[in-house]
Amino acid sequence: MRGWTAFRPLRHRNFALVWSAAAISNIGTWMETVAVGDLVAHRTGQAGWTALVAAAGFLPMGLMGPIGGAIADHVDRRRFMFVTTLLQTVCAALLAVEAATDHASPGAVVFVVFAAGCVAGIGFPAYQSMLPDMVPQEDLLAAVSLGQAQFNFGRVIGPALAGVAIAVGSYTAAFTINTISFGAMLLALLALRLDERDRPPPEGSILSRIRVGVRVARAEPGVRVATLMIAVAALTVSPFIGLIPAMARVRFHSDEVLTSAFVTAQGLGAVAGALLVPTLAERFGRHRVLMYGLLALPASVVLYGAAPTSALAFVALLLVGGTYISVLGGLGTVVQLRAPAELRARVLSIYFLALGTLYPIGLAIQGPIADRVGLGEVTVAGALLLLVVVVLVRAVRPERLLALDDLEAYPAGEIVPV
Repeated sequence: MRGWTAFRPLRHRNFALVWSAAAISNIGTWMETVAVGDLVAHRTGQAGWTALVAAAGFLPMGLMGPIGGAIADHVDRRRFMFVTTLLQTVCAALLAVEAATDHASPGAVVFVVFAAGCVAGIGFPAYQSMLPDMVPQEDLLAAVSLGQAQFNFGRVIGPALAGVAIAVGSYTAAFTINTISFGAMLLALLALRLDERDRPPPEGSILSRIRVGVRVARAEPGVRVATLMIAVAALTVSPFIGLIPAMARVRFHSDEVLTSAFVTAQGLGAVAGALLVPTLAERFGRHRVLMYGLLALPASVVLYGAAPTSALAFVALLLVGGTYISVLGGLGTVVQLRAPAELRARVLSIYFLALGTLYPIGLAIQGPIADRVGLGEVTVAGALLLLVVVVLVRAVRPERLLALDDLEAYPAGEIVPV
């Protein structure tokens, strides 16, 4: 049944195991993220420290990805993930101990969060590159979308649980729950059964292996275009995520209640979009859904940025969440399908490097400009810039967007000219 397309990957035992465990672990991670930010803000009273601890957790995810990809292509990815997950568990436990012993100074917290971000960044390419080994090709988009759905579900549930844990217990409780949540992933990885694949011996140093991944990502038309498009989106529209608190407090002169409502709206929209996109793709084709997503995303962000009231902004964020996930899922699936299996982790790491590094750069650019010309105006301008890029590419070099189509759309051996 088409209505169940989004859930079809869960029929496969391996994917169901990893997805369920990741959902549990992700809720714990969001609990830690909120608790860490609140702890640092409470102890320092400074936004600078709060921003620093947020950056310490996010930036390594993109920067360390290529190293993780270079390693994951030459080792058993399941065992590699087990080791990185175990190290993340240790980092979470360190935070719990720091909080319990009242040694959670801002500097110590930032250090542990940065270390955990590095480990997560190294392990993430292995997780992503295992997806095509766990589901057949026809279920890959649904698998990617379900992964994003559970991430955003955790984004909705985790902060709420963190608030409860802090209110009735302490920061230690939130960090301890996160530590325990990693156990679900460790158990799932132990139970995972994947077919053995040929692992070529490492061809040189890690740096040389990263270069191979970069060359392949540049040479394969679909991967190259998908990476360029996610880079443009990260610079132009993705900063809306980090600027949601400012939109609530500065533009609409509200408080943390509206911030929470906005974050929830985006998360709910993303979950709905992640569940709807696979069904639409099965009916109309992945490429067509992605093309419409690249137009609908900037349009919905314009509605959000130009919304005259917080109620309308809330509704617009539901649309933004859904369209944003349709673009991320569509582009990510292109890379998954186009990357050679033996190089998949490295190629994926280049894609996530573009997203993970250009998003904070876009945030750093748009934030100060918004202080001078207005947050709504900057949000709208960024969305229009993405729309202009998509329309121009469509009009001037349509073959670039055709490269985002399925491989089977072209004769065997034919490379789309880009």
